[in-house]
Formats: sequence, structure tokens, C-alpha cells
Amino acid sequence: MPHYSVDDPIYALATPFSPSALAVIRASGDNIISIFSPLFTGKLEAIPTNTAVHGFIVDQKGNRIDEVVVIKYSKGHGYTSEEALEIMCHGSLPVIRKISIALEKQGIREAERGEFTYRAFMHGRMDLTEAEAVEEIVRSKSDSASSDALSRLAGSIRAEADFIKSALLDILASLEVQLDYGEDEIPEDWVFPEEDVNHIIARLEAIAATYESSRLYSSGAAVVLAGKTNAGKSSLYNAILKENRSIVSAAEGTTRDYIEAECLIGDIPVRLFDTAGLRDTSETVEMEGIERTRKLMDEADLVVYVLDGNEDVPHDIYPDALLVRSKRDITGKCGELSFSSVTGEGLESVIKAIAARLSSESSASDVPRIDSERQRVCLLEAAAALREAAAAVISGEDIVAMYIQLALSSLSALTGAVTSDDVLDRLFSSFCLGK
Repeated sequence: MPHYSVDDPIYALATPFSPSALAVIRASGDNIISIFSPLFTGKLEAIPTNTAVHGFIVDQKGNRIDEVVVIKYSKGHGYTSEEALEIMCHGSLPVIRKISIALEKQGIREAERGEFTYRAFMHGRMDLTEAEAVEEIVRSKSDSASSDALSRLAGSIRAEADFIKSALLDILASLEVQLDYGEDEIPEDWVFPEEDVNHIIARLEAIAATYESSRLYSSGAAVVLAGKTNAGKSSLYNAILKENRSIVSAAEGTTRDYIEAECLIGDIPVRLFDTAGLRDTSETVEMEGIERTRKLMDEADLVVYVLDGNEDVPHDIYPDALLVRSKRDITGKCGELSFSSVTGEGLESVIKAIAARLSSESSASDVPRIDSERQRVCLLEAAAALREAAAAVISGEDIVAMYIQLALSSLSALTGAVTSDDVLDRLFSSFCLGK
């Protein structure tokens, strides 16, 4: 695991290492502008911050490497809040390598994963929830996930934590007045603000509860199409994907193994599986395919069980499966959830039903949403400490104060005001290079 520091200048390629029209190399650190200037024919020192300058990158011998545009950021203005540069060069792999070599010979080392965002956090440009949101935006797979991450980057979690911390500090201040007086000097009995604390607990738990649905929109869901042979699973699979990915045949047992594809269903990223038909068989390969189907069904976020036209619902139907009937153009059944792969009738309703089942845990709550297990744990720890505080009223004000302090510590850990180096190293090492 990398160990991060803010003591030396760093650089990293911020765009993929592959041939392209343009590439961006970012660099950051104290005095990075004067360190880099001997490699650049343009004049950086005299220009204002956030300004682009055209020129050539040269090596230590003065040989031109590439024609580039460099953006200068003075201290306090760039992503890291340090002096920083962004070099826009041609996306030629040999050019990128030569620039990297020149930077390293100049004493600028290659950054670790997430080191730029680490420095932004350490310099107070963002708190830990905003830093996590940076990587969440990068890996978001849907508009909803991207929008939620952008809200966190704008400080929605930090603002909520600051509001709750302020309320708890007010409670703690009123309580410590009691603790500072002697028994005979207490002006009046202190009353535990139960209603206020219960409201805070409910708020903390509501934010924590958004984790599962947020993860659904960011990481996706596994949806398995299951049913008997010739039920219409492959037809539904192809219809959802809008392409002929799975073989459709009147012969039973066509699908011997599962196949999968990625798609969006109602803005939810989905791994969609077409599976072997469920039936009694003695054929070895088909038996293995059926076994794999059952394993997928056990692990799926949603099982869509496809029934063939007038087929009766099996008595051992998979728990919580979404039942869908195929061949609607033949059976004419419109009262149930059904579709026709021939006419397309009912398909939109099936897709909406799948999306509705997947997002059923999502709420239209007014609280900010989280996509971090670390944040969820901190929120629940704070809520648990406040429950203990409420229960400790009969034990004395000093015990209540201790639990409120624990809740405040958990909120500080949430935003990164109190965080160990090990936690930071583990968190930022999962980021992309150049972030």
C-alpha cells in the first residue's frame, strides 16, 4: 500500500495511456513552477494564475520533445491547493514517455494513485466525503450515480455533518454547565433534549439507509432471466438488449450455459443474464448449466421468472421472483405482466416493472445520499452513541456527555477531521492515477 506525503513535487498522466489526439499530464508541489520552467520555452512565472501558455517541452539538453499548452495554477488556486501545472500534449505514447522521463530527471516523481486528491484533502480544499465523491464520479455508471456524487462533491454530506455537530455541541455545552457547578450551585435541573436527539438519530439513520440504493445506481445490479426451457427467456433477453445476443430456437435446451451483457434499465446499470432452462434432465452438460443457473439465481439482485404463455405458476417458484409471461401475441393475456417478442407488445411494461423492483428500496427522502461503506459506518456509530446517551440519562450527566462526545468523534471521522494515516492510505490507494 502506498504511503502518501506532501513534501515533494509529483506528476501523473491524467488521461488514459493510449494513442489519442491529446493527453493531459498534471504536476503539483511547492515551487513546481520554478522546477518545471527549465523544461518549457514559454514564460510561466510572470503570468497570472489560471492562465494557459503555449510553448515547447524540452529535455535537459534543450532538445524539443513536443509542442504543448501549459496551464499555471498559483498556490491556493489549483486542484491540490498547491502550486500546480496541467500540460496538454499530443497523445503519442513515445511523447508521453519522453515528457515523463524529463519530469523525473527534473526531480518530479510519479504520483501514487489518488495522491492529488490526498493533497487536496490535506490542504483543506475538500473534506473526506468530498474527496471520496471525486472517485465516485469517475466510476459512476448512470446519471443518478453521477448526480448524487456531484452533490457530495459540492459538500452535501459535509453540510449535514456540520449542522448535526453544531446541534450536538449546543447540547453538550448546556450539559457541561451542569457538570461545572457543584451540587449545591446547579441553577436548575438539566433535562435531556429527547425530541431533538431522536430527530438527529433519525436523520443519521436515514442518510445511512441511502447506501444500498446508491450502490445500486453506482455499481449496478445482477438481473437473472430464469424459467423452464422454451419459456421465452432468450427472446426477452434480446428484446431488452435490442440485439440478437442469445440464440432463439423452438428446440428445447438451446441455452446450455448462461450469457451476460451490461445495459441500463431505468438508469440502473444492470448485468443481465440469460440462463439455461430449468427442467429434469439426465444430459450432463445441460445439468451443469442448470446448476449454474440456480447459483446465479441465489446471488441475483432480482430474478425475472419467465412463464411460457399459459404455463401454470410452479409451486416451487423462486422467492421474490418477478413473474413475466411470454407469447402475449398468442395467448392474448393482457391482465398479467406479459410481453410479445414478435410484436413488442408489453415489453416496455416489463422493463418498467424490472426497474421498479430494483429501485423499490430507494426513497425520495430529503436527506443527502451516500455511496461509501466507511461513511455508512460512521453515521451508524454516531446514531448508536446518541442512543446510548439517551439510555444513560439515569446514570448521570457525565455518562451522557461521554456518549455525546463519542457521537461527535464519529462525525469528525465522517468528514476526515479525525482520521488515521492507515485509513487515508487505504482510501486513496483505490483512486485512479492522476486523481
